[in-house]
Amino acid sequence: MAGILAWFWNERFWLPHNVTWADLQSTEEAAFPQAEDLYLAFPLAFCIFMIRLLFERFIAKPCALGLKVQANGPRKAQPNAILEKVFTAITKHPDEKRLEGLSKQLDWDVRSIQRWFRQRRNQEKPSTLRKFCESMWRFTFYLYIFTYGVRFLKKTPWLWNTRQCWSGYPYQPLMPDLHYYYIVELSFYWSLTFSQFIDVKRKDFGIMFTHHILAVTLISFSYVTNLIRVGTLILCLHDVADIVLEAAKMANYCKCQKLSDLLFLTFAVVFIVSRLGIYPLWILNTTLFELYEALGNFPALWVFNVLLIVLQILHCLWSYLIIKTAYKAISKGKVTKDARSDVESSSDEEETVPRSKAPHSAIATNGTSGASGTNGYLTGATCSEEH
Repeated sequence: MAGILAWFWNERFWLPHNVTWADLQSTEEAAFPQAEDLYLAFPLAFCIFMIRLLFERFIAKPCALGLKVQANGPRKAQPNAILEKVFTAITKHPDEKRLEGLSKQLDWDVRSIQRWFRQRRNQEKPSTLRKFCESMWRFTFYLYIFTYGVRFLKKTPWLWNTRQCWSGYPYQPLMPDLHYYYIVELSFYWSLTFSQFIDVKRKDFGIMFTHHILAVTLISFSYVTNLIRVGTLILCLHDVADIVLEAAKMANYCKCQKLSDLLFLTFAVVFIVSRLGIYPLWILNTTLFELYEALGNFPALWVFNVLLIVLQILHCLWSYLIIKTAYKAISKGKVTKDARSDVESSSDEEETVPRSKAPHSAIATNGTSGASGTNGYLTGATCSEEH
């Protein structure tokens, strides 16, 4: 085990030439990031999750009920042993041949059987109330951590000049505010990674899970290598779009359609400008070029940049989905189902609701962000949601 640890923490991989771990040990004069600090994220992630449960129950739920958010889930299908057996053991989407067989067996018309299966699929979906509470929690956290990050960063020199991220590296002391900011963000993404298995199920589960793992990896990697100055810029940049997205979703659940659409379009602009404009021109420029000019080459630097480029690929994917949805919203005045629709909101509409009268929204029920999400998330991409 000692040999494996020595190999893993090889200084020639993690640190610039002529720098050792001993050089970065904390002293009374200056504190530096220590790998063992990352263990703090696990109990804190649990605390964040417990705070979330209390917040959703005692703050978000009363707010939702006060705003008349629908508390009941989808209409339940009438009990039927034969159809239930087919639904649970064979298929949730019977084909035409099976529908005809069931029609003869039950003496029901095919349309009634289709409606039963639709209602049965829908009844497993979470209520709008639950989705509102989840979005309100994320909105509150993103707003808090973004505000904290801005207040901290506006006093730092590297916000205004990214070359200051590498001034004196790696001997850059760890300030208490910076340490708190980093560990809280890391804890939040750990909590998202685990809570995603019990949260509202979404079609982009795999992409978002990959994003959360990437976010945790980037935060941990940059902390251990003391690349935290540029890390704070990445975190703050990714949180801003998630605030608007969660606000848009809450407006959607409250059936404030015009406000929801306005917030969605605002989110689309903020997301694309921050992820496709500022991120590559500001962040990738300093990590790919300014960092190399200041410190030269060492393996951890390139691993860090590869992770950041993978994050940018996710940005491009989500931006495509956002632009696609925004285009439909603007050109047609409504949005049809999108490739990133949620499982709980992407089923067929009830046939009792005329299609021409069914309200549509341009808002997804999750997004996250880059290293935050990034947030989406990092946080986040969008899709339509039909009611």
